[in-house]
Amino acid sequence: MSLEKMEKIAVPTASGKLCAHFGHCEQFTFFTVKDGKIIVKETLTPPPHAPGVIPNWLADQGCTLLLAGGIGENAQQILAQKGVKVLCGAPSAPPEEVVSLYLAGKLASRQNACDHGHHGHGCSH
Repeated sequence: MSLEKMEKIAVPTASGKLCAHFGHCEQFTFFTVKDGKIIVKETLTPPPHAPGVIPNWLADQGCTLLLAGGIGENAQQILAQKGVKVLCGAPSAPPEEVVSLYLAGKLASRQNACDHGHHGHGCSH
């Protein structure tokens, strides 16, 4: 008997594409994935940006994986403490495409697009 593998993947989005800066996205698109296939897609508006608010909100939504372009170190630490994996350096593409790349094993963590000294604020990608 095999166990079903479920994931809830979050992609920060703006204007229909992955938003390069996690903390300043317009919405998050969530994909519930079962056995490697997307079974549910939903889009939610996050609470206003403040240190620690969005990572905690994502964990409260049941998120197990965040596919991000860039994300601050503090947010990464909070997500790790909540058991949410983070993959940085995802391309600015429609969220469905980003998740499909991940599910196909074609998305590896790369350089954090927001790792440039803003310490979690003022980043305007």
